Amino acid sequence: MAEEFLTYKGFPLVRNGRTIYYGNMSDEFVANLNIVEAHDENGIEVASKIKMVLMRTDPTVDVQDMVVKTSERESLYDALDVANIWLSRSE
Repeated sequence: MAEEFLTYKGFPLVRNGRTIYYGNMSDEFVANLNIVEAHDENGIEVASKIKMVLMRTDPTVDVQDMVVKTSERESLYDALDVANIWLSRSE
């Protein structure tokens, strides 16, 4: 049985704590979104600072060469939109 993931604009989202991986691990690149700061809004924790990294998924690539782009955004929606652009352009 194939595992189904939550998707956003056609790419899967996988969350582990405050880290979100966006994209297919079988593709050349995946986006790593790390929630650095969050605040409480009406009892819900809302991300207010996200560090983003576009990274290669090839395990044979040297660690220093894995990171392709970095950025920072103030909302999860903005971070996902930028990550979607990165992944769409890399296809």
